[in-house]
Amino acid sequence: MSRMHRHRLNAARLRPVIQLLAAAVCNGYAAGLAKGHLYSGRGKLLCLPVLNCYSCPAALGSCPVGALQTVAAGGRHRISFYALGILLLCGTLFGRLLCGFACPFGFLQDLLARIPLRKRNIPRKADRMLRYLKYAVLFFLVLLLPAVIRDDYGLGKPWFCKYLCPAGTLEAGIPHLLADPRLRALTGMLFSWKLTVLAALLLAAVRIPRCFCRYLCPLGAFYALCSRFSVHQITVQPDACSACGACASACPMGIDPAKGVNGAECIRCGKCKAACHTGAIR
Repeated sequence: MSRMHRHRLNAARLRPVIQLLAAAVCNGYAAGLAKGHLYSGRGKLLCLPVLNCYSCPAALGSCPVGALQTVAAGGRHRISFYALGILLLCGTLFGRLLCGFACPFGFLQDLLARIPLRKRNIPRKADRMLRYLKYAVLFFLVLLLPAVIRDDYGLGKPWFCKYLCPAGTLEAGIPHLLADPRLRALTGMLFSWKLTVLAALLLAAVRIPRCFCRYLCPLGAFYALCSRFSVHQITVQPDACSACGACASACPMGIDPAKGVNGAECIRCGKCKAACHTGAIR
């Protein structure tokens, strides 16, 4: 085995370890899972740069999407400049690298994609249109609706967290119901809807890798806007590329790195680099 091939193989194996460590760091409060209550220490003041539910019993930090919604839905301010600043800083430095290496829900989708079932190719035109959905989710459900639709007390609702977020259902809703039997009697149509959304996305992730990241994640949409000018970039050496298509086949986001990298959909996971037989991708 050549030295270059061993290097690519080691790099490909390293990413799941980093993803596992990131998930453990984000959700390292084991006592919360055991006792069924939330961590309330100073760590919750830290806004994490990945999708990870604040209400998860094991969560040690705050979700940036939840923070943006909570402030927008409040009566005093409309924008959380702290959360927005964290996202802009991370987006400028890394682009969607955090989606590929640090997001717990992205890690779960990667694990599901390993199930040996034939992957489904979405028609190019439909795929291109569906990818715009995540920008609509970011603009309407996360930023606009919580700020403009108010109740009699002048407060809004966290629309994305309440009606769509699968990470919240998996990390917070299900653990709390398992820990507290009294909550089970209070569940209704809303939680049934959230379970349906979660189940549909998890099943879809088996056949369509990273389907939530591709089409619905508002955090992915935000980082996608930063990807083209982020510090971390991927390069393809045209002279070394053999146009074999191996990188496109390996990409979990369904893009062709040989035709353009560092775009809005590239999560910098490195699978294209690991699949490249000529070392053209760096």
